[in-house]
Amino acid sequence: MTYSPILDYLGLDQTDRAVIIHTDDIGVSAASVASARDLWGAGIISSSATMTPCAWFPAAAALCREFPQRIDMGVHLTLTCEWSRMRWGPVHTRDRSSGLMDGEGYMHRTTRDVLAHADPAAAIAEMEAQIRMALDAGIEITHIDSHMGTVFHPALLPAYVELGFKYEVPAMVPRLDEQGLRRWGFDADAIPQMLRMLAELEQNGAVLLDHIVGMPLDKPENRVEQVCTALDSLPPGVSYFIIHPQHDTPEARAMGLDYPSRAADHAAFMDERVRAHIEATGLHVIGMHDLMNMVRE
Repeated sequence: MTYSPILDYLGLDQTDRAVIIHTDDIGVSAASVASARDLWGAGIISSSATMTPCAWFPAAAALCREFPQRIDMGVHLTLTCEWSRMRWGPVHTRDRSSGLMDGEGYMHRTTRDVLAHADPAAAIAEMEAQIRMALDAGIEITHIDSHMGTVFHPALLPAYVELGFKYEVPAMVPRLDEQGLRRWGFDADAIPQMLRMLAELEQNGAVLLDHIVGMPLDKPENRVEQVCTALDSLPPGVSYFIIHPQHDTPEARAMGLDYPSRAADHAAFMDERVRAHIEATGLHVIGMHDLMNMVRE
């Protein structure tokens, strides 16, 4: 079992299980913003993140201004656009020499393409521009994280964490060992460097989360049971539990084939059986503001 500084900070035992229940991709669609409004009201989730390059970001920002104390909201730093029917580009520059765009003028579809083509300085400037865009829209951000994990690379990770320190919010970073880095697709040659970097980041005050868990986007059936099983399997430490909720709307269905799972995430976390299960199993639900306070102290 890995020692968790966060558990100590929160006054919990090292055998305790804490979880951040996080709703991703807010602003990617109108359906995601409508879902966030419902889920914030239901009160089971404890964290969200918005995507500033997306078309419905202004609606997400308006929702945050309407309910500033309702939920923790972070910036889901976005350097990729994986969709085929819905595309977006960078907010900082339209200069092709930045390498941030594909041949169609949109963000690259894959992390691999970003790392192959983007000027790291341009990618870092894009990340900060997205943070500034959220702040300027009136969002009191509580953290930053990464769409598709693109920033978790030696060329971008130190600057990403430094942006968290600059804006006094935690930059979500998973604590990964060699096996975990292999699962994330790191080449064998890059793993030693990443292990050293992660250790140095934590020594310098970065907040590393012990476990990252996400509900699958290809198995919508029996979602409440899936959620409860996944929560039961969380080990001691602090887990980042990711869902991608949306309303089931014509827009959501037009976006892509994973809409049933996104709709199922919404329905499951509106279901009182999930709340009851969390309370019965003794999970400690925490928010990103808890980690923000830790960073600021």
